[in-house]
Amino acid sequence: MCTTAAAAEWPQFRGNNGTGVAEASGLPAEFGPSKNVVWKTDLPPGHSSPVIWGDRIFLTASEGGKRSDAGRDKIVDEGGRLYTICLERKSGKILWRREVPRPRLERFQPANSAASPSPVTDGKSVVVFFGDFGLISYSLDGQERWRLPLGPFNNVNGHGSSPILFENLVVMLCDQDANSYLIGVDKETGKVSYKVERPEATRSYSTPAILRPKDGPAEVIIPGAYQLTSYNARTGEKLWWIRGMSWQPKSTPVIDGDMIYAHWWEGGGEAETPTETPTFAEFLKLHDDNSDGRLTENEFAFDPRQQKGYYLLDLNQDKFVDGWEWEFYRARRASRNALVAVKHGGRGDLTDTNVVWRMQKFLPNVPSPLLYQGVLYLVKDGGILTSLDPQTGRILRQGRLTGALDTYYSSPVGADGKVYLISQTGKATVVKAGGEWEILASSDLDDECYATPAFSGNRMYLRTRGALYCLGVPGN
Repeated sequence: MCTTAAAAEWPQFRGNNGTGVAEASGLPAEFGPSKNVVWKTDLPPGHSSPVIWGDRIFLTASEGGKRSDAGRDKIVDEGGRLYTICLERKSGKILWRREVPRPRLERFQPANSAASPSPVTDGKSVVVFFGDFGLISYSLDGQERWRLPLGPFNNVNGHGSSPILFENLVVMLCDQDANSYLIGVDKETGKVSYKVERPEATRSYSTPAILRPKDGPAEVIIPGAYQLTSYNARTGEKLWWIRGMSWQPKSTPVIDGDMIYAHWWEGGGEAETPTETPTFAEFLKLHDDNSDGRLTENEFAFDPRQQKGYYLLDLNQDKFVDGWEWEFYRARRASRNALVAVKHGGRGDLTDTNVVWRMQKFLPNVPSPLLYQGVLYLVKDGGILTSLDPQTGRILRQGRLTGALDTYYSSPVGADGKVYLISQTGKATVVKAGGEWEILASSDLDDECYATPAFSGNRMYLRTRGALYCLGVPGN
């Protein structure tokens, strides 16, 4: 991971090791299309967040193509282009744009994008990932260094995980509905150093973080379906795991010394009591009309709700639900949303020994937790901001972000004694950091926003659907 980067750099999604914290000062509390704007550059759409090194900003985008109904409330981007874009940090001038090969068309949710994963850089090169291609590396001047096609992937919502760097490796989580894996790739050559199968995992959209313990190897920490899992960052060896979480996590874990904070949320995972689900054998006796030992969509006609969600059960998309897919479904029905605080130490199943505290309510869907100046922050859809004591999980304050009672995809970030929160419709709320946080200012960007802000010096870089803004106080 780029933990040796200077404080002014923002080398990956959410900055150094995904913390979302910047050592910045003199940042504006109010900003908008015509307020505290240093520069603005129009860009093709994309949900990836900007990353920064020196005088370079990197992000990805998609452009063109015809969107059409792919069924099941999903869409396909037919045709179109994928780009890696480099801008000059001081001026916003586009220095180079490289088109990425697109050999296939990935299905994704309307709220997702073909350019959601953020780049990662070490100041010598930049690496990007697209679900429609795989990994590709460029020099800072835009010369292609190597490419590693990956996929095709089986993920009905599209991709969200971003690549990270650890020492000489690009680490990429490729979780999907079947055949999930973690891959470590030599950042100089693009050759695969390790590939670890994750048969216990289905879709997730999390970006891993690196934990560096006092003793033992550095670890890749991954919130995956139903589990928090650790792998040796150098070799990919599975080290330990925590069970009992819900399906399809989206957020990045936060590492603080030997403590790990990670959260899971999915619709239906709020119930206090897990839902009882029959075994596959029991269900076959009731509904396997042709006695072939598997289930078709028509055999779910007794329950229109399950029939409508059949594609969620058919993980490998072969038009049948088999026993292994049913076991994933049973696990999903029994799982619960959770924010967990885990103390590092040990090997194997640490579920019963290392969970310091667990919280099941008031959890975000997509945004990652933020640990800033000794307080843990969560922003939930509806504009509900919760501050917690990270040692105990005790709620310190909870309230609404007035004027931004909205959906949130952008993760909260902390800088200059402030917490910045950006909603999907571009409503920006800045609060004074602290357990008893208070709203300092509210702004309207007048555009959708899915990306997480980046910082460098006394500037904030914020991507909306149609542009990248450099924001700062005049004279600073």
